[in-house]
Amino acid sequence: MVLKTFGWSFAITALGLVAAVLYGGWEAFGIVAILCVLEISLSFDNAVVNAGILKKMNAFWQKIFLTIGILIAVFGMRLVFPVVIVAVSAKIGPIEAVDLALNDADRYQELVTDAHPSIAAFGGMFLLMIFLDFIFEDRDIKWLGWLERPLAKLGKVDMLSVCIALIVLMISAMTFATHAHQHGGTHVDKAQTVLISGIAGLITYLIVGGLSGYFENKLEEEEEREHEAEEAARRSGKKVSAVQLAGKAAFFMFLYLEVLDASFSFDGVIGAFAITNDIVLMALGLGVGAMYVRSLTVYLVREGTLDDYVYLEHGAHYAIGALSLILMVSIQYEIPEIITGSIGVALIGWSFWSSVRRNKRLAEAEGGSGSAGDKTEVSSGV
Repeated sequence: MVLKTFGWSFAITALGLVAAVLYGGWEAFGIVAILCVLEISLSFDNAVVNAGILKKMNAFWQKIFLTIGILIAVFGMRLVFPVVIVAVSAKIGPIEAVDLALNDADRYQELVTDAHPSIAAFGGMFLLMIFLDFIFEDRDIKWLGWLERPLAKLGKVDMLSVCIALIVLMISAMTFATHAHQHGGTHVDKAQTVLISGIAGLITYLIVGGLSGYFENKLEEEEEREHEAEEAARRSGKKVSAVQLAGKAAFFMFLYLEVLDASFSFDGVIGAFAITNDIVLMALGLGVGAMYVRSLTVYLVREGTLDDYVYLEHGAHYAIGALSLILMVSIQYEIPEIITGSIGVALIGWSFWSSVRRNKRLAEAEGGSGSAGDKTEVSSGV
C-alpha cells in the first residue's frame, strides 16, 4: 500500500537529488533535501485539508490529482510564483528576475531581502484569513472547546475575520515595519509597502475564496442533478450513464481542489526564501516535497485517517494561524525556519494525540454503554 501510494514520490526524490548534485554539487544536494523536508512539514496541513475533499473523488480522479494536478502545483506555484514575487516586489520583469537569479546571485539576494516585508505581509494576511475563517465557523466536533465555542459565537458577526485581519495588518505596519530593514528606504515607505502588500494578500484570499465557493456550488449542483437523474432512471426503468455524471461532478471538485491547493502553497514558497534564493534549487526541493504532500493526501483518504482522527484538520489550521503570525513578526525579526516548521508539526502532532485519546474514550464508552457514548462525545462541544 505504501509503495503503491508513494512510489512516484520516491522516484521523483531520486531524480531531484541527482539533478541537484549535477547542478551545484553536494551543497545543492543538502539544500534541496532541507527544502523537501520544509515543504512536507509546512504543507502537512495542506494534505489534511485536501484529503477532506479528495475522499469524495473516485480512484480515477485521485490519479488525475496526482498527475495533472502535480504539474499545476509544481510548475505553477513552486516555480513560477517565486519569480513573480521577486519581479513584482523589485519592480522588474519576470525574465530579468530569472536572469538575475541565474547569473547575479548577490543582486538577486539583495532584491529578495528588500522584498521580504512585502512577501511576509502578503503571505501572512492570506494565511491569517484561512485560519480566522476556520475558527469562526461553528463545527459539530470541537478540539479546544473552551476556545472554539466562544469564537464560533463571535463568528456570527459579519465580516469579523476581515476586520481582525486588517487590525493585525495595521498593528504590524505601525510596530514592525517602521523598524524593519532600516538600511533600505524610509520608515514611511516600508510601512506603506507592508500595508499595500497585506491588503493585496487579503484581496487574493477573497478572490480565491470566491472561486472556491463557485466551484463548490457547481459541485453541489452536479451532485443534485446526478441524484435526480438516477431517481428518474429508476422510475422509468432506463439505464443512466452514472460515469459521465460522476465525471462531471468530479471535474468541478478537481478544480475546487486545485484552487485550494494553490492557496496553501504560499507558506512553503515563502518559507523557502529563508533557505535559498536560487530558483532552480527552490523548484527542485519544493517540487519533490509537493509530490509527497500529494501522495500523503491520497494515503490519508485511502486509509480513512481523517475519519479516525477527527482533530487533525483542527491542528492543521492552528498551524496555519501560527505561521501567519510568524510571517508578520518576521517583518522585523529573523525567525529560524526550524522554529516555523516545528510549531506546525507540534500542533498537528498534538491534534493527532488528542484524536487517539478521543477514540480510546469512545471505545471504552461504547463497550460500557453502547453507541450512546459516541453520540454524546461527538456533540459535547456544540
